[in-house]
Amino acid sequence: MKFDEIVLTGDRPTGPLHLGHYVGSLANRIELQERYKQYIMIADVQALTDNYEHPEKIRQNILQVALDYLAIGIDPAKSTIFIQSMIPEIAELTVFYLNFVTIARLKRNPTVKTEIDQKGYGEQVTAGFLMYPVSQAADITIVKGSLVPVGEDQLPVIEQTNELVRAFNRTYGAEVFPEAKAIISQAPRLAGIDGKAKMSKSLNNAIFLCDSADEVARKVMQMYTDPDHLRVEDPGKIEGNVVFAYLDIFDADKDAVQALKEHYRRGGLGDVKLKRRLIDVLNTFLEPIRVRRNLFAQDPHAVMEILMRGTAATQEVARATMQQVRSVMHLDYSSR
Repeated sequence: MKFDEIVLTGDRPTGPLHLGHYVGSLANRIELQERYKQYIMIADVQALTDNYEHPEKIRQNILQVALDYLAIGIDPAKSTIFIQSMIPEIAELTVFYLNFVTIARLKRNPTVKTEIDQKGYGEQVTAGFLMYPVSQAADITIVKGSLVPVGEDQLPVIEQTNELVRAFNRTYGAEVFPEAKAIISQAPRLAGIDGKAKMSKSLNNAIFLCDSADEVARKVMQMYTDPDHLRVEDPGKIEGNVVFAYLDIFDADKDAVQALKEHYRRGGLGDVKLKRRLIDVLNTFLEPIRVRRNLFAQDPHAVMEILMRGTAATQEVARATMQQVRSVMHLDYSSR
């Protein structure tokens, strides 16, 4: 295993993970753990930025996210899984980074702007939500991460991380932190079942990794196709058709998918038949994940032990990082 490249990635525990998470970065993490030192963070602090009134929901979902990681094939012997709030050094580094970014710059971050609009915050946005890219920069750099698997919508956050890294290193005359490189999957974004640009739990348009076969079938039958394809014999459009977008990603028989596209374009292929194929494809993909998840779920204490071991290992790394940070900032009073 290489240790000259460190991977940091994570998810917010606001619910089980969905197929959008999988194609956005989860699939990459399975491969990356074979090649690099990988840290996977359960971002409970970040989740509080828009769930601060319901911390019990975040706590309950810690286990659900961990189960999804283990079910897809994340190996705790190869990847270090940790809980964000149990690393106080992240919060400390976040405070230091806040001196290197203006409020105006945070408001210009395209990812933040989009999320503020989606949630309808306007001028009522909290400081915690506005500055979460700074916290994410601390998440990455506390373990000196140099590779970050993300969806394309998170690229502005990686850009802002590198701005902070350059400013910190330049100000204190030391190369404390490396710049981070984003790793984008071949399918960086998966549309929701309603055809909206992004699958999201909050938009109620997601298929979750833990969904039952019947639930997957129900959701696929709701999928957005071509609104003008009213009769089976009518020609249909492929562009913007969510069912074909999913088949492109999850159906291993690419020749068959291409044949279906041609048939759909010329007419004679109904949406129901198309959706039934997708149901079979998705349930074939998800079934082994469900089986593994159910096995791990039988011993939640063992799963939490995995998280505690990973968190303890990360705490050691974080303490060493902050010792170096305090040294270059001349805040290492105990060593003087």
